[in-house]
Amino acid sequence: MSPEGSFGIEALRSAVLRAWQDSPTRFTEDTNAEHDLRVGGYRDRLFVELAQNAADAAAAAGTPATVRVTVTGGELRVANTGAPLDARGVAALASLRASGKREGAVGRFGVGFAAVLAVTSAPRVVSRTGGVAFSEDRTRAAAGRDGAVPILRLPWPLPADEAALPDGFDTEVRLPLRPGVDADALLARLRDEVPDLLLALPWLAEIRVGESRWTRGTGADTVELTAPDGRTTRWLTHAGAACVWAVPVDAEGVPEPLEQDVLHAPTPSDERLSLPARLLAAVPVEPSRRRVLPGAQTRQALESAAAAYPGLVRLLAPEHRLALVPAPGFPLSDVDSLLRDAVLARLGAEAWLPGAAGGEVPGERARVLAVDVPGLPDLAAGVLPGLVAAPHCGPGAARTLAAVGATPAGVAELVDALTGIEREPSWWRSLFDVLLAGVEQRTVDTGELGALPVPLADGRTVPGPRGALLLDDADPLGDIGVVGLHVVHPVAAHPLLERLGATRAGPRELLEAPALRDAVERSVEDALSGVDVRPLAETVLRLASAAGAEGLGALALPGRDGWRRADELVLPGAALLEVLDEEALGDEAPLDVLDDDVAARWPHEVLTAAGVLETFPVVDDEDPAGPEHDLPDEDEWWETLPEPPVRVLAVRDLDLVADDAWPATVRLLASRPETWRALSVPGGHTRWWLARAALFDGRAPGEYRLPEADELAGLFDPVPDVGLSSELLLAAGVRGDLTLAGAEDAMLLCERLADPEREIPPGLVLRAHRALASVPADDVDPPTRVRALDGSIAEAADALVLEGPWLLGLWPAARLVAADDYAVARDLADVLDLPLAGDETRAEVGSEGEYVPWSQLPAIVQVADLLGLSLPRGGVLMHDTLVVGERTVPWWYDGRLHAGDAPDALARAFAWAARRWDLRLLVAALLDDPDPAVLLG
Repeated sequence: MSPEGSFGIEALRSAVLRAWQDSPTRFTEDTNAEHDLRVGGYRDRLFVELAQNAADAAAAAGTPATVRVTVTGGELRVANTGAPLDARGVAALASLRASGKREGAVGRFGVGFAAVLAVTSAPRVVSRTGGVAFSEDRTRAAAGRDGAVPILRLPWPLPADEAALPDGFDTEVRLPLRPGVDADALLARLRDEVPDLLLALPWLAEIRVGESRWTRGTGADTVELTAPDGRTTRWLTHAGAACVWAVPVDAEGVPEPLEQDVLHAPTPSDERLSLPARLLAAVPVEPSRRRVLPGAQTRQALESAAAAYPGLVRLLAPEHRLALVPAPGFPLSDVDSLLRDAVLARLGAEAWLPGAAGGEVPGERARVLAVDVPGLPDLAAGVLPGLVAAPHCGPGAARTLAAVGATPAGVAELVDALTGIEREPSWWRSLFDVLLAGVEQRTVDTGELGALPVPLADGRTVPGPRGALLLDDADPLGDIGVVGLHVVHPVAAHPLLERLGATRAGPRELLEAPALRDAVERSVEDALSGVDVRPLAETVLRLASAAGAEGLGALALPGRDGWRRADELVLPGAALLEVLDEEALGDEAPLDVLDDDVAARWPHEVLTAAGVLETFPVVDDEDPAGPEHDLPDEDEWWETLPEPPVRVLAVRDLDLVADDAWPATVRLLASRPETWRALSVPGGHTRWWLARAALFDGRAPGEYRLPEADELAGLFDPVPDVGLSSELLLAAGVRGDLTLAGAEDAMLLCERLADPEREIPPGLVLRAHRALASVPADDVDPPTRVRALDGSIAEAADALVLEGPWLLGLWPAARLVAADDYAVARDLADVLDLPLAGDETRAEVGSEGEYVPWSQLPAIVQVADLLGLSLPRGGVLMHDTLVVGERTVPWWYDGRLHAGDAPDALARAFAWAARRWDLRLLVAALLDDPDPAVLLG
């Protein structure tokens, strides 16, 4: 196809052969040089080099190129449009040291064609102007050498039968693949490189690899790469001096920053970069284009590229610009270090950050709010110069912008800057709105707002809300003119100020003012010291009358025997006086009666709101720290609880009740919602204390049962008639079932069970033992005597807990203690401090048995079907006579099931294996007569 004289091929070849003949070392040099290129700098740049050649051809032709890659007849073929091959190009291909391309082309070094030697030993270039071939075999023959030869030094004409170019293309590189080169894998690798090459080489418009097609399109500051599946990748680009910056963006223009990349010069090099955008730049590189050449020229090129970086950043919407600030971290290469420093310096010096007050701010002069509170940057714009606009605020933005020299500004700094400025009250209210939102989102710490300026109604602004008063227009105290009161301007009145220490000046808020509270707390002490506290008492009661305030129990009020705290005084005529012991009232007693004149002058609602008692007081602590609520025996109650209570709701002063007044006391407690709630708390102090300390006919309620609780007969006596309903009796601690409140109940139950004078039904004994098993063993003092299975009383030293029914065949019932559920046997043994019968059993099976799987026992299979049971795994050892130790027993379990030759024995073994012990008697009946009528009758 290409005559010998085309492109000066013969002359080139002859010149090389003469050089080798004249200087044998030249052959060796050429061989080594080509080998170094093939296995070194160009070892994996096949498609990159060919794509660069295609881009240069397109640039020469002035039309973006199409590149097509196929595998045909064992050859990799890369076709492209553009300027065809010429003599200069052939000379460059056959040279290891020179390029025929003009300055400014992508591939300035002709040596790049050596990349094809990674996959072929006989490359050919076919163009519409001719072509050239290279051949390892022909070179070896022409040189008369064995071994390695420089393939690309000797050009040859194309074969006469060389296939024509594919339609529409100007040049095609044809590479017969070396043995062992996987064509599919090679194409797959080429496909992976296509997107980067299309971005890097603007003279490439389309690349096809096999049936896959990629295209490159351009828009305003964007490059769009369309993949074979139709998906489009968009890159935002900005050109500088001899460089282009690019960053991926989505359809809305939101950047998708790179985490790691390499410098593109303009095709990929080995210089790793950590910048969020890709740099394609004309940087001095080694001939292999893998590494940048060090020196002043390189530094100048990188600084020039960095100068263009802010231009790319400014193309983004202001809210997305921080994404292009390089993240902190160690540089990935020397080039990365130089470029990062230069980029950060440019971002620090040039204006690109949106300013809260308008315009753009350089990084070095920017101030960033270290909290992310919507609306705050706008309000702070005129207060903090250089403040960056939202959304560039918060800890993350502050950390990011610190790299470009920005200064973080916290809330405390903003508060300092606000001091002394003049703004309308409505502006302050807007600021308070924003700050309150930040407090509620926990992005603003109220501790930083302690000095927040507050506008006052008189036109002044004072630092800090604490002590300021917020008045309602309808508040009768709104016109008070007390020196030292800071009244907030009504337009600026805001809930934030309340959270920061300001108070509303209504009656209730005045009652809660710290100064007034302090006066109330020390009022009794002052009264006993001779201070006249009547004006204070009158004022507080008047405020309480208007506000209905509570928590004034420390207020000093006159009693019949002197000044006392309000919560130590009882209203004259209150029902509480009817149940208190006579020694509970008086000068030295815990309580006294309120002065009659005071009681007559003030409504009892006001007095009780101030803490005066008309019934038992209630303690309600939702975050108790310990037994510190002045409740009787509170320490002991606290120790009975499995874990500390999360709330203490209890009735106080029950230890002041007269011995004969307990039924009336229970009725009084039930008559008031607050005391009834405390009495109704399960496990609460009030019910616990009544059950053990109240007296019904001389005995504690917990020692009785309800009259209708016949299931407890024998263990507990019925409560005498004290005029209380069952509901009230239960609330007072009378027993309605076997529920145990703790170790004390458990020990009482053990005492009752061990009482030989008590006739207790066997079933109740079993249920009582199950109840005992539910109590933590560590809290119970083990009994010395126990109730045995036969109803007798056994010494604990001789007793055993039955944990399995087969043990009944060896141990006498008089030594066994049992519950109605074998599952609780171990817990029962722990509570009673008794050994398990099985642990004390030393006897072993002495007879021989035959192992039979359950599935091979027809009678068992039939019974299981009737009962709808699944057959258990395993089987049973059948004995003619089952002997354990020296005794004959019906059945046994020692890790394996044994049964004697009787239906009843087999029934028990099967029921135990099937975990349906409750069906043992029915199983036995069905084994005798497997008739459905037996099951149903």
